Amino acid sequence: MKKKQSKKKIQNKKKKKDYSEKTAFANLEKKSNTVAIPKRSSSGIPKYVADRMARRIFFTAGIPTILGMSVFVVSYIIVTRNIAEIPPSSTIAISALFFLLGLAGLSFGILSASWDKEPGSFFGIENIPMNIKRAKAAFKPATQNFEDKS
Repeated sequence: MKKKQSKKKIQNKKKKKDYSEKTAFANLEKKSNTVAIPKRSSSGIPKYVADRMARRIFFTAGIPTILGMSVFVVSYIIVTRNIAEIPPSSTIAISALFFLLGLAGLSFGILSASWDKEPGSFFGIENIPMNIKRAKAAFKPATQNFEDKS
């Protein structure tokens, strides 16, 4: 059985016109009067600081992480060639140690980077307290706004 169509639907179908492609897309080519909004200066990490952090992270986190993965490969080679008998628990413990060292290196790489234009010292230990204060200050406004609304 066919449903009865309402008169509105029938009239709407009759009202629809066939638009050619030329008229349908003609308005797309017209330029609209949009106002250019000037970009705000971001308060994020400057590029030279981010590059410095990336280099430090590569050495302090990347190398221990690669060593943590290579422990499994080296252990496998030693065991399969009957060079030595290595218990699986020691393999896991040594790789976990390297992964933890990589995690500590990640934090050190981020916190020890100098925010000055010229690079700081080789290890950057003097920058750690200042960068911890910056990190705390970055999260402080968000927590203050949350506490005020409660």
